[in-house]
Amino acid sequence: MTIAGPNHDVCAGLDLALVPSPAFVVDVGRLRKNLEHLRKVQAAAGCKILLAQKAFSLWPVYPVIREYLDGTCSSGEWEARLAHEKFGGEVHVYSPAYTDADMDGILPIADHISFNTPAQYRRFRDRVRSQGRHIGCALRINPEVSTGQTALYDPCVPGSRLGSNAASLKGQELDGLDGLHFHTLCEQNSDALEATLAGVEERFGHLLQKVKWLNMGGGHHITRSDYDVERLIGLVRGIREKYGVEVYLEPGEAVALGTGILVSSVLDTLHNAMELAILDVSITCHMPDCLEMPYRPDIRGSGLPGQLPYQYRLGGGTCLAGDIIGDYTFNAPLRTGQRLIFEDMSHYTMVKTSMFNGVKHPAFCLWDPESRTLSTVRQFGYEDFRSRMG
Repeated sequence: MTIAGPNHDVCAGLDLALVPSPAFVVDVGRLRKNLEHLRKVQAAAGCKILLAQKAFSLWPVYPVIREYLDGTCSSGEWEARLAHEKFGGEVHVYSPAYTDADMDGILPIADHISFNTPAQYRRFRDRVRSQGRHIGCALRINPEVSTGQTALYDPCVPGSRLGSNAASLKGQELDGLDGLHFHTLCEQNSDALEATLAGVEERFGHLLQKVKWLNMGGGHHITRSDYDVERLIGLVRGIREKYGVEVYLEPGEAVALGTGILVSSVLDTLHNAMELAILDVSITCHMPDCLEMPYRPDIRGSGLPGQLPYQYRLGGGTCLAGDIIGDYTFNAPLRTGQRLIFEDMSHYTMVKTSMFNGVKHPAFCLWDPESRTLSTVRQFGYEDFRSRMG
C-alpha cells in the first residue's frame, strides 16, 4: 500500500510495506515547508524564533531546523544539553525552579536563563555573573490574562505556579535583569497574543522599559492555515518599536504541525456488544496528549461514528481497560495486519511516550519526499525497556 490522495500529502508516496509497525514517521519535506514559513515571519516581524523542544525533540532533524531558526528553548538541564550538543545556536532555558545541581549543568551552555520568581533569580544571580561571559537573565511574568479553553494548559488560572504576577513583584529587587518572559498560549491565533500583550503592558509596562528583550513564549499556531500572520507581525513590530526590545517567539507545535504520522497495525478484531479492534499502538503509551487535552486523533480514510458502513472501537494492547483510542468508521471491514495511519503525530507524541506494560515502542522514521527514501533513525527493543528500571 502506497500513501496517496490530494488531501493527505504528508508522507505522500511512502510505501507502507517499508515502514516498521508501529512507527512515527516525519515528512522532512513538510517540516521544511513549516520552517520556510517561520523564517518569513522572522524576517517580516524582526524577531527571533526558537524551537520549543518540549513539543518536538527529534534531534536527527535538528540540522534541518537549524537552517531556519535561531536556537532552542529548553525546560531544564537535559533539554538544554541536547540543544547544545545537537542543535547549536542560542540556548534558552526556563524551569519553574532550579537546584544547584541544575545550574552546574546549565550555566556552561546557556545563553539566556528565565527564572520563575525574584527569589530564584536572586539566589542564582551571582553564579550567573561569575561565568566569565554574559548570560541573559529574565523573569517569567504572569499577565493574568486567560485566553484558552483548557485549564490544564492555562498558566494564568488562579493559583498558577508558573510566572510571577504583578502583585508579587511589588517592592522586589530585580537589579541586572535583562529580559521578561511570558508563556500563556496553547494552539492559539494571534488575537490571543494581542489580548495577552494588553495585559503585559498594563501590568508590566514599567519593567519593559528597563529590559533588553521580551520572550513571548510558545503556543502560537503560526503554521496553521487560518493563523493571522499579519496581526502577529504588527504586534511584534509594535512592541519592538515602543520599548526598544528584541523579541523572541518559541513555538513548538508550529514547527512540527502537520509533518508526521503514526503508522499502526490491526492485531485482532472481536465482537462484544460492538465491533472491536486491537492495535499495536496505545493511546495511553503513545498518544497521551490525546487524553490530556483531550482530542480525538484522526485516522486517514476513516469517518465519525455512523458516517461510514463499518464501525469499530479501537483499543491498545495494554492491560488498561480505558486504553481506548475511540470509535471510528471505515468503508470496509478491518483485517488483521491492516495498516492504519494516525494523522498529525509529530508534536507532543514522541516526547511524551512511555513503555508502560512493556508495550512495544514505535520506531522513529524520516521520509524524504525529494529522494523518496525512508530512514529509521531509532528502533526500540527490550534492552531499552529493561535499562529504564535499573
